Amino acid sequence: SIISAMTRLGEQQDTLFIGQTVSAGGSYLGATLSGVPESKRIEWPVAEEMQLGVSLGLGLQGFCVISVYPRMDFLLLAISQLVNHVDKIGVMSEGKMRPHLIIRTSIGPKKPLDGGPQHTGNYADAIRRMLTTVKVCEVRTPRLVTEIYRRAYEEKGTWLIVEDGGLY
Repeated sequence: SIISAMTRLGEQQDTLFIGQTVSAGGSYLGATLSGVPESKRIEWPVAEEMQLGVSLGLGLQGFCVISVYPRMDFLLLAISQLVNHVDKIGVMSEGKMRPHLIIRTSIGPKKPLDGGPQHTGNYADAIRRMLTTVKVCEVRTPRLVTEIYRRAYEEKGTWLIVEDGGLY
């Protein structure tokens, strides 16, 4: 379901994928982009806050940006961009700026190999409480994956979609 959803997003004219492992591989999230053309993928260094800032800028230029963070633990490094910029830009601009971002992250699996406390945190509830305009969704079933990614693309705005890495 994830591969299918990413492939459909990759077929859209206005989408770009940015993040760690989107081209270079190295995580199960990267492997889910097998149906996305390489020309739509921007491999990013370990610079999480800058990644979300660039994603916001691209979103303001009319792209639907799928910003990929392989672990939710490392999305925390971009929390200032998420809370103070991405979440508030529509309010600060009186609705004139409305980027279309899909922030994709996952909770690292604990089985068959436990990634440890630095890779397996779920901060969705805490992040949800900090945000006012970003929609936060946790996806745990194939049907929900398909529906949420479809809605995130069609309804625009900014979505934070949290996947459970233990289900891969």
